[in-house]
Amino acid sequence: MINSTDLKNGVTFLRNDKPFRVIKYSLIKMGRGGATVKLLAKNLENGANEDISLSSNVKVEEFSTQKKRLSYLYKDAKTAFFMNPQTFEQIEVPLSVIGDEIHFIKEGSEIDVLFWGDRALSIDLPPKIVLTVTDTTPGVKGNSTSNIYKPATLENGLKTKVPLFIKEGEKIRVDTRTGEYIERAK
Repeated sequence: MINSTDLKNGVTFLRNDKPFRVIKYSLIKMGRGGATVKLLAKNLENGANEDISLSSNVKVEEFSTQKKRLSYLYKDAKTAFFMNPQTFEQIEVPLSVIGDEIHFIKEGSEIDVLFWGDRALSIDLPPKIVLTVTDTTPGVKGNSTSNIYKPATLENGLKTKVPLFIKEGEKIRVDTRTGEYIERAK
């Protein structure tokens, strides 16, 4: 058991037999009353974010997770297939667990997958990844310093907005949390 005031960012806990990971933690103390712990927590079963309020004297059940570094192979309509590079064992992870993050994974890349026992709960992506622009309209000379954006399609099929000076075939850095352009990759 873990005290609710120890639920800092990244800590995993069980609530109503469902696994959660803390995204945002705040402790609110009002006047003479007891303190309240406000959490924004990700439900690791369905990927939904939930606002949770707990009294500061409540204890919740902690559970341990383990990360495994797996190679991404391919996906079908409902499942993503990974391989353990040490044992060559194939592991199936439902796309409902991964969600939209599947768009940021390239075939053959290694990804950290979070497991609870033998059950996959989520994947850990780096905050930024480098992708190649496969389709965009050409820029016009003289439009290199403005902050006007144009649509572009990336190698993983993701559509995003890029500055006018970005051309097809260029590599750009993309934020995996929002899918937005960050900068040109070197």
